[in-house]
Amino acid sequence: MIKGSYVYIRPICDSDMESIFKGCQEDEGLYMTGTRNVFTMEEVVKAYKSFSQDETRHDLAICLLENGQIIGDLSIQEIDEHNKKAMFRIALHGKDNYGKGYGTEATRLAQKFTFEELNLNRLELQVFSHNIRGIKSYEKAGFQKEGVLRQSLYLKNTYSDEIIISMLYEDYVANLRFYEEGEKNK
Repeated sequence: MIKGSYVYIRPICDSDMESIFKGCQEDEGLYMTGTRNVFTMEEVVKAYKSFSQDETRHDLAICLLENGQIIGDLSIQEIDEHNKKAMFRIALHGKDNYGKGYGTEATRLAQKFTFEELNLNRLELQVFSHNIRGIKSYEKAGFQKEGVLRQSLYLKNTYSDEIIISMLYEDYVANLRFYEEGEKNK
């Protein structure tokens, strides 16, 4: 378990499947991630059983510190030990969790896990240009834009760019210093 001020992350367990399933049904979340399929509960359970056997990923629940309620999940996946890098994805389960800073804090906790526990050098993800809230959250958490795959998604009768963003270990360390300085100056 890695704790922040409002949320903590921990390994996913069987009792999290209902929340993850509900998150997979939420229209706005599906649109923001470019997901076309809606999954059944059986498909979600089967997928997470498979994920738990995959040594190149860590799936984590995002829970509220105040009551332990799961409000989302994230994954460090496609871990490449040779090149010291991984992919990242995050989802909050429901609109009532949006805009409260939970995603940004969970992203920072995932960075801590990636760089301090897994000892990787690079964490990257792709985000679609229509996901403005997600882009702002990733930037706030210190990710940097690297490139754009122009009009790579066609959904809801419109094209969206796919933006590649990343964080390196050196960026993470620099951000830690920045946050520590900010805390000292409060």
